[in-house]
Amino acid sequence: MDAPLSKRLAVARGDEPADLVIRGGKVLSVFTREWLLTDVAIADGYVAGLGEYEGREVLDATGRWVVPGFIDAHMHLESSKLLVDEFARLVLPFGTTAVVADPHEIANVLGTDGVHWLLDATAGLPLDVYFMASSCVPASQFESPRRELTPGDLDALLRRRRVIGLAEMMNFPGVINGAPSELAKLALAQHVDGHAPGVLGRSLQAYAAAGIRSDHEAYTPDEGLERLRAGMWLLIREGSAARNLQALLPLLSEFGPGRIAFCTDDREPEHIAADGHINSMVRDAVAFGIAPEDALVCATLSPASWHGLQQLGAVAPGYRADLLVLPDLERFVPDVVLKLGTPLPEIPEAEVPDWVRHTVRIGAFGPEMFRIPWQGGKARVIGIVPGQIVTDSLVDEPLHRAGEALADPERDLAKIAVVERHLGTGRVGLGFVRGFTLQRGAIASTVAHDAHNVVVVGMNDASMAAAVRRLANRGGGIVVVDGAEVLAELPLPVAGLLSDAPLDEVLEASHAVLAAVHELGCGLDSPFQHLAFLALSVIPSLKLTDHGLVDVDRFELVPLGIA
Repeated sequence: MDAPLSKRLAVARGDEPADLVIRGGKVLSVFTREWLLTDVAIADGYVAGLGEYEGREVLDATGRWVVPGFIDAHMHLESSKLLVDEFARLVLPFGTTAVVADPHEIANVLGTDGVHWLLDATAGLPLDVYFMASSCVPASQFESPRRELTPGDLDALLRRRRVIGLAEMMNFPGVINGAPSELAKLALAQHVDGHAPGVLGRSLQAYAAAGIRSDHEAYTPDEGLERLRAGMWLLIREGSAARNLQALLPLLSEFGPGRIAFCTDDREPEHIAADGHINSMVRDAVAFGIAPEDALVCATLSPASWHGLQQLGAVAPGYRADLLVLPDLERFVPDVVLKLGTPLPEIPEAEVPDWVRHTVRIGAFGPEMFRIPWQGGKARVIGIVPGQIVTDSLVDEPLHRAGEALADPERDLAKIAVVERHLGTGRVGLGFVRGFTLQRGAIASTVAHDAHNVVVVGMNDASMAAAVRRLANRGGGIVVVDGAEVLAELPLPVAGLLSDAPLDEVLEASHAVLAAVHELGCGLDSPFQHLAFLALSVIPSLKLTDHGLVDVDRFELVPLGIA
């Protein structure tokens, strides 16, 4: 028997004092969903026992609640726009002690080298970061990452510590239709996350029959219920653009937390700083009327159970002492966070090698690249759905003059383009979008799921060209321009996805670009999240990539004009 286990058992028996005893609090049993008036004895970073114990140190939790650390069941580190050390500093005080990350953002930009770097960068954090091997790079054949991840690449990633399964299978048509390429990926792992927006009926049965046992893309109760009935875990998402919590909470109320877990997927840094992380989902669920015990299980035991993280998610003997002491069951902001039974340490700064920078490769770029020849007639238009990442497929006749289609602020019809930025091909997809309500200028970003080419929306070609050139010169980021003037920008020089600045500077720049885009007339709460998802060709209904417009429902490229 190893020494730490021997000591833990001695503490559990009461033969030795614990390193720390948490005394006087109400301790959540996630297994029975009851509050226990008991001590928590901790030895060598693990819970040794519950009962009456003596310890070398005592933490008085009288009048407070002791719960496991929160776990994010599915998220993308890159969406925080922060290096991993800054992300940990941001979410740990909110009680998030573990996350399960899909690194497909950086994989699209830097391939497996980028994923290995991210794995190494998270190794020493007091925040546990588990990874799923990104299954769909590219997300579909309509997108252009730096290079495709092959089954061999995925197999190599799955051999790394902390890589626990295969990430969201976004090519749901390929899975449903039994495409050999997707079946080869599924053969690599037993543990597979799903991604099947709008998939119902026999198609969902086929998707689940492939062994995919979770989905975070449900945004209606009917979708969520079908997934639960198909034996899938329902990962309820509350991101910055995709907010599904309120719609799906009735399922939690009716069926309980046994197969339901919380996740953030994509959450902006200012959203986390102002509203919280997983704790905010617990808070909002309780405000909705969910029992605190049920909401807390969705944030702790459920994600740990789905992902097979057997030592996490509970305050019980043999579980890791990642614990929170909550002053109330309303805000769910801890006043004590323990990691392995000790207070949070100082977090070292992440190192950024030079090769993860300089990833925006675009040649000479002028306004002519955005010209849309047009002789009249109707066009397909992407329609923004506020609070969702799905889009509508609209039809309208664009304003045109001198054989060219133009943006039209009076009808909220903006131009949109996706510019390939990894290999400098000069390839550009062009279209129209409704929902940004811009009156002038342009906004652009190198954060454009999933291939992360440059996506730009604007009311005139000159502003769009100025925005793209600015991003190329800065090595990536988010920019708001009016004419040739840069109104605000958030530089993201690390893979065009992450800032290397401290959190306060990132928040300041993020607030500045939000204020600037609202000055241009945009009324969306999370305009850059919406912008980022307009290039994702596996989320219904109409999207744009550098190859052109994608009808996701039919899963094919379609022309801009309608005959």
